[in-house]
Amino acid sequence: MLTCIAIDDEPIALEIINAYASKVPFLMLKAEFEDAFDAIAWLQREPVDLIFLDVKMPDISGLEFYNSLNKKPLVIFTTAYSEHAVSSFELDAVDFLLKPFSLSRFIKACNKANELHGFRNAASPKDHLFVKSGQEQLRIGYDELHYLEATGNYVTFVTADKKIVTRMTITEARLLLPEEKFIRIHRSFIAAPGKMAKIERHQVTMLNKDVLPVGLSYLDTLNRLKK
Repeated sequence: MLTCIAIDDEPIALEIINAYASKVPFLMLKAEFEDAFDAIAWLQREPVDLIFLDVKMPDISGLEFYNSLNKKPLVIFTTAYSEHAVSSFELDAVDFLLKPFSLSRFIKACNKANELHGFRNAASPKDHLFVKSGQEQLRIGYDELHYLEATGNYVTFVTADKKIVTRMTITEARLLLPEEKFIRIHRSFIAAPGKMAKIERHQVTMLNKDVLPVGLSYLDTLNRLKK
């Protein structure tokens, strides 16, 4: 069962999500919020697996709201504005639903979320993961890993002495990693704070001397590391 909440400042939008969610057997909609700040307080008490989150809201946007969460559930963004799609996917969104969306489109997004949720729960043990390279499964300790770089549907896992390329998306790769050890710093990069030598506004220098770009959407996350 996938537990979820919906956040949207339009009551009619919440009614639609409620009606659609009731038709998805693996989905449990636990609460609905017109005010994003009420949702923040609720999530501190009752974490969920998935959030349906409107992008354009008063006081705080859905993108800002999601970026502010320390522990991030899966998220499906909803909006009437297609120009927000790129920004939403930079934040590892499962999907982007453009209003008005149909039941079939909603179910498709939920199926993706359910698949990723299963992927997350099947993640490797706490100190390492296995990455497929060719016909082999290669073991990488979390403490060895400096960063990940995505290129299309391929991700490169970079350690001090090797690079392993495997076929997966960066969203799938993120679900294999413990949240407390790795952070997203760019739409194409995930890095280990413990392997960072220098943090600047637009780039991060790793201990292995590689310099990684920093996306604007992730500046707040990096700034919190400096405190």
